[in-house]
Amino acid sequence: MRRTSFAALIVLGFALIAFQLPVASAAQTFQIVVHPDIEGSKIPRQVLSSIFLKEVVRWGSGQAVRPVDQSMRSPLRAAFTEEVLSQPFDGISFFWSERIRKGIAPPPVKQSDADVIEYVAKNEGAIGYVSADSTVPDTVKVLSVID
Repeated sequence: MRRTSFAALIVLGFALIAFQLPVASAAQTFQIVVHPDIEGSKIPRQVLSSIFLKEVVRWGSGQAVRPVDQSMRSPLRAAFTEEVLSQPFDGISFFWSERIRKGIAPPPVKQSDADVIEYVAKNEGAIGYVSADSTVPDTVKVLSVID
């Protein structure tokens, strides 16, 4: 039942993207990168949060979502956790320890922006985040985050 509501959320999110809602005005410390086959150019912050909490498991097309995180030691991950997941870093660590006990694995972790970009480029349905000043190659696509 819970996945149905999140499926509706993802469909709603992509419907909102189609209407070209304004991009959030706050400067972000990260860029969202996706595999180039992912449709759209914007993603609602709530949908992005649900993806990285593994509550949304499929894109609107039905393709599996494959989120990838930065290292636990990365200041970028801490900023992403607070800005997108709306949780303190310690809170998300507790969240994942509880989910792991239930058999739900967290997203894989990469050590650098280059590693995230490589993973996203090579894995259909992949989504990750890199620093705002990172140079992003044509092998991945950047999505704008909207509120």
